[in-house]
Amino acid sequence: MPSLHCFRKTPTRHHTSGFTIHDLAARLRGLPPSLGPVRLIGVDGHAGSGKSTFAGRLAAALGGAPVLHLDDVASHEQLFAWTDRLMAQVIRPLGRGESAYCAPYDWHTRAFGAPRPLPAAPVVLIEGVGAGRRALRPYLARLLWMELPPEESWARGRSRDGAEQRAFWDGWIRAEQAHFAADPSRPHADLLILQKAEGYEVLPGPGSTPGPDHNATQSEGPSAKW
Repeated sequence: MPSLHCFRKTPTRHHTSGFTIHDLAARLRGLPPSLGPVRLIGVDGHAGSGKSTFAGRLAAALGGAPVLHLDDVASHEQLFAWTDRLMAQVIRPLGRGESAYCAPYDWHTRAFGAPRPLPAAPVVLIEGVGAGRRALRPYLARLLWMELPPEESWARGRSRDGAEQRAFWDGWIRAEQAHFAADPSRPHADLLILQKAEGYEVLPGPGSTPGPDHNATQSEGPSAKW
């Protein structure tokens, strides 16, 4: 959620065997492009559900895939009304096989900064609340949903950001509830990502269709499979 990089504390480290992450990365690399030459992967979920941490680990398993954080796209004035700007700055250039340039929002100064490049790499991750919104789904090769109930996600986020962001969180939760009521992402998710005590488990999502990368549950460990 957007209070974001400004107030986010260092995430707690936990062991990840790497099996699920690296197998998932290999399967995502094998998908056909969904946006020009790019396989655009959405990572959505409630604020505080662990999207940024998971996307960072998946990007590393993909060999350093670019990650667009929707925290950098949203603003105080436009928590969710940023579709047109994202289409102009990111989706259309990537669709032409060109690097995108997105101006990140500074949550302290309440102003957009200098544009930063987002290359048209073979796999690009877009993570944040609303990554699976209706307007973006046609451009996604896969939509991943962090499977954590909203109340638990928000409690984690509130604990992370501290009392100074209490008022922001109150407003954010109302805005998030309104967004998902009008434009839900989870029903369209291809895969559900569950954070476990050690690593992650990957399950078929409600929007999945039968295919080679949707045919079974996967979890980290020697018996994991798809």
